[in-house]
Amino acid sequence: MRFSRTPKDDPEINLIPMIDVLLVIIIFLMLTTTYARYAELKINLPSADAEKKLERANEIDVVISSSGQYLIQRKPVQFRDVRGLAEDFRRAAAGMKQAVVVINADNDATHQSVIRVMDAARQAGIGQVVFAVEQATK
Repeated sequence: MRFSRTPKDDPEINLIPMIDVLLVIIIFLMLTTTYARYAELKINLPSADAEKKLERANEIDVVISSSGQYLIQRKPVQFRDVRGLAEDFRRAAAGMKQAVVVINADNDATHQSVIRVMDAARQAGIGQVVFAVEQATK
């Protein structure tokens, strides 16, 4: 008996079509995926260990109530627009050297009302804005 070995072709796996299909899938996933960074953002705001407030002559105290009312230097101010609020800051800062706006916002005050005060301070040319905090109880 004569056994003859016939050379057999090795099986080949053609990778090019598989790579094409994977690239199409990756492109499809990239286009259809939504990136919601802030959807489930849970934050805990830190409490501050505040020391006794230093009285400075160049401070402009701004109080923002939870209902959106503004007080500048303990005088009620009717909010019309940010430009009007900036004009009120200019009047309050008249004669002050390097005025500082101190924002005393209520815990339930809206974020927009605080942003309005910051924007008005910027428009009035006041470079420093600080936030007043309540001392954390231990």
